[in-house]
This record gives sequence, C-alpha cells and structure tokens, in this order.
Amino acid sequence: MGYYLWLSDELAWAQGTYEYRPMGTAVIAASDLFRRRDFDPRRKLRAPEGAEFAGQFASLGHMNARLQQRRKRQRKARANSAVAP
Repeated sequence: MGYYLWLSDELAWAQGTYEYRPMGTAVIAASDLFRRRDFDPRRKLRAPEGAEFAGQFASLGHMNARLQQRRKRQRKARANSAVAP
C-alpha cells in the first residue's frame, strides 16, 4: 500500500495504491480523517494549485497521524497568536 497526500487550508486529497493497483482518490475536509471507503477509483486527482504536497505514506494510519499533527500545530499557532499583543 502507498498513499500520496496533498493539503490546503480546508481540504486534504490523497491518492492510494494497493499492491500496484490504484485505489483511487479521496477528498476530505482537513479536519477529518481518511477511511478506506473514501477512496474512489473513478475520481481523478485534482488538487488545486495552492495545495502543498505533504508526502508519501505507507498506511492510512500514518497519513491520518500527519493530519492530526498538522491540526495540533495549527491550534497551537492560533492560541499563541490570540495571546500575543
């Protein structure tokens, strides 16, 4: 298995393969987590120009952990900016 992840402010896109066969593409809210059923082989990857490539991952668990880390960093940054004068 392998997954490629792209992120923007509001959406997350992933493209997956399973033993060299395409699983398809999934698009979710950046605040959600990916599930196997999110992937559709008929959906083509169309990440917008502003999306950043976040990396290649070996499992859904690793990819979801990356999304959770990103959310924690964003919450910390918002909390720090709210406290700063």
